[in-house]
Amino acid sequence: MEIKFQTKEESKQQQREAFLKLEPRERFYSFLDLCENMIKFPVKTTTKISPENFIIGPSTHGKNLETKH
Repeated sequence: MEIKFQTKEESKQQQREAFLKLEPRERFYSFLDLCENMIKFPVKTTTKISPENFIIGPSTHGKNLETKH
């Protein structure tokens, strides 16, 4: 593990360059992984949801598509 001390701008530039070096397919998969991790990120909900409402929740990478209906 390597520890680097750098500014926020330098860090963002390094992340951007590493991302742009990826193949387009790898960029897309990286984006999907980011989306999946954002779903797992804890957030504070302030609105109360009525039990009468029909709610469709997000799934992760089509994992729910493999189940039998």
